[in-house]
Amino acid sequence: MTTVSYTIPNISCKHCVHTIKMEVGELEGVRSVEADPQTKEAIITFDAPATEEAIKALLAEINYPVA
Repeated sequence: MTTVSYTIPNISCKHCVHTIKMEVGELEGVRSVEADPQTKEAIITFDAPATEEAIKALLAEINYPVA
């Protein structure tokens, strides 16, 4: 299991957090997603087949690119 932390400048409210949790949580292999609008940070825990590249690509696709 891998846990990564990303700074995501576009996180500004609870709706942003909800969107990130819903979208990233649907990736196969993702175990947990937490996001905080105050720190603008997302912490994601995952196993294969999910990859950091796939997670970053999805975040960019939903308009929450990693800084």
